Amino acid sequence: MTLSQILYFLITLGILIVVHEWGHYRVARACGVKVLRFSVGFGRVLLRRRKHPDATEFTLSAIPLGGYVRMLDEGDGNVPPELRSQAFNRKTLWQRAAIVSAGPAANLILAVLLFAAVGWIGREEPKAVLGTPVAGGLADRAGLRAGDWVQAWSDDGREWEDVRSLPDLGWQLAQAVADKRPLFLSVTNAQGHGHRNVKLETDSLPSRDLDDRTMRAIGLGGAYVEPVVGEVRAGEPADTAGLHVGDRLLRVNGEAVPDMAWFVQRVRRAVVDGQAQPLRIDVRRDGQELSREITPRLDGQGEARVARIGAGFQDNAERVTVHYGPLESVTQGVTRTWELSALTVKTLGRMLIGEASVKNLSGPITIAKAADQSAHLGVTAFLSFLAAISVSLGVLNLLPLPMLDGGHLMYYLFEGLSGRPVSEWWHKQLQRAGIAVVLLMMSLALFNDLTRTLGLH
Repeated sequence: MTLSQILYFLITLGILIVVHEWGHYRVARACGVKVLRFSVGFGRVLLRRRKHPDATEFTLSAIPLGGYVRMLDEGDGNVPPELRSQAFNRKTLWQRAAIVSAGPAANLILAVLLFAAVGWIGREEPKAVLGTPVAGGLADRAGLRAGDWVQAWSDDGREWEDVRSLPDLGWQLAQAVADKRPLFLSVTNAQGHGHRNVKLETDSLPSRDLDDRTMRAIGLGGAYVEPVVGEVRAGEPADTAGLHVGDRLLRVNGEAVPDMAWFVQRVRRAVVDGQAQPLRIDVRRDGQELSREITPRLDGQGEARVARIGAGFQDNAERVTVHYGPLESVTQGVTRTWELSALTVKTLGRMLIGEASVKNLSGPITIAKAADQSAHLGVTAFLSFLAAISVSLGVLNLLPLPMLDGGHLMYYLFEGLSGRPVSEWWHKQLQRAGIAVVLLMMSLALFNDLTRTLGLH
């Protein structure tokens, strides 16, 4: 990982850990529990601060992969008689449950506030004008074409909601795939004329994961981008053939180039019997039409080999500023947090029963890269990323696994129903099982990170 990725990873973790533990801390104090230590990180203490001997000790520890709030508890040793009323174990069942729930709740509240802030500040996003769909995909079969402007969506073709931007469309698409239902789109041309409705049969997809394979099967074009060359890499086929930055691509072997996505697909298909085929590419440069012959190079192995010419394109996609009023921003924040929480729970449930791949789990390397990328895209992009990770942290901590907050809540549920706490023997057995499951999840997440980094996914 780069230094920048490590920095933004630590910033992300620091914010989320502090908020999570602050939730536990504040509710514990409100319930009259004495908090001995508030730690960001585990292991050896690097920094510590305490106002006076009886106050909470605030520490920064060496391993920044979590944190904890240590409370006075008779289970950890003898408690002086005068302090027993401040011990965690002496509090009522509802107070203990509230203290444990406060950490995940703080993360979810943070997500609401961050999503609301992004909505209120506003952010520039690509307009929902589509590039050429992948040939044979659901979008292509539904009749979507380059330059189509998606203005609204529906899950039944009757009640419609506005599509504010391309990411908004992507979010609705993810939910349709997860719910295994079709997605209806209200479409016009780029100028807002020629209205029609189309149906994406996302309910026919075999998977509920919005992974690369599913996205290829849907084949929805990205943002519409004019086919203008923005980069020519030295020594690549485009450079050798004399393609220049600023060239407007007109035709490939006589076929008109409608947009960048079509051109990329056409180049990638220039493989016959495992050999790259030459392409005659007509361009407009300084008002003149020129013709160049380019033979792509091949990447990959076997049937996965694709042709590339080593050129990039100008990011000239039309953008819109998406923002909401103060009250609507909060409503959107609550809605987005709820929807993302539900989607996370559904995905975890499908992984548990084998309907979703465990490759969806991500670890610190993936998070670090995403944090760095979002930070470089701007404040609102980073806040959106932080909100999404905060939702994940809140939901994961509510899983009914010992070691996690949800595991403690599971104990309290048993206590509330049976009238007695979980026995020491069962507590130890469940703790061991919980540690094993958490370690397995962490190992899978790290393995997924490494395979992504090495390009093996």
